[in-house]
Amino acid sequence: MPFDPEKLLDKTGLELLRLLQENARMSFADLGKHVGLTAPAVAERMRRMEEAGIITGYHAHVDAAKLGLEIKAFIRVSDCEPCERIVNLVRELPEVRECHMLTGSDSYILRIEVSSIAHLDALISRLRPFTKSITTSIVLESPVHKIGTDVRAMRRKT
Repeated sequence: MPFDPEKLLDKTGLELLRLLQENARMSFADLGKHVGLTAPAVAERMRRMEEAGIITGYHAHVDAAKLGLEIKAFIRVSDCEPCERIVNLVRELPEVRECHMLTGSDSYILRIEVSSIAHLDALISRLRPFTKSITTSIVLESPVHKIGTDVRAMRRKT
């Protein structure tokens, strides 16, 4: 069935997405109670959202610090040539949690998690042959941390 935003992303669909992002382990029955649908109707709605690629997976949020990865940092990469080499490398590095291509003076920004300054230094050393400029910023505090997409912020058709 083709993606139909009017049906899948209506008020009920957006509320289902919000609830799932808060707790992806909610049962179909519990989800249905919140949105006024039966469990089978919720299951069907979610199946259609999965088929349409709106829901791409269900994940556990893991506290990296509890795993010994207490240092979070952002690494900005500029002047990589060819940039595909650095992208191929960071795909293989488990410390790299996200990699984004940017506009402006930086080519990429990486969000990383490491266990120590020595671990961070080793990671930077692996990146250095592929770029002329690396800038690292260590995260001191994260006062706002949101998981997923805030579906309430979606622009609605009027």
